[in-house]
Amino acid sequence: MNREQKLKYLKIALYVFGVTFIIGVPAMMMWIWPSGWGWTPPQPEYEQMIMGIYVTLGIFLVRAAKDPMADASLIWFTIWSSIVHAVIMLVQALLDETEKANLIGDIPALFLVAFVLWYLMPKRAQA
Repeated sequence: MNREQKLKYLKIALYVFGVTFIIGVPAMMMWIWPSGWGWTPPQPEYEQMIMGIYVTLGIFLVRAAKDPMADASLIWFTIWSSIVHAVIMLVQALLDETEKANLIGDIPALFLVAFVLWYLMPKRAQA
């Protein structure tokens, strides 16, 4: 895939992930699949904080979809913070029986976001 194609798909991915962070993360945590996306037992204060962070990130990802290269640091932050978040949660899910549902919930979702954005993100600006 050439650079122009990657940028085209990166714009789409940023928009889709942004909207997912804005609408999907809160919906998954509160109504659709709380055991795979939230804490067990529920910890509303932490969940509200995480939802606030992801909704905010989602808004900025939607904005970044207009000109991804102008927001490269935000995209790389999204990639690396998703990896770090997923790895920490993976360890917690492996050590804590009550967090096992995250192994098929938000952990793979975070790795997916990181992988897709990493693959689509141009590694260097063209001369």
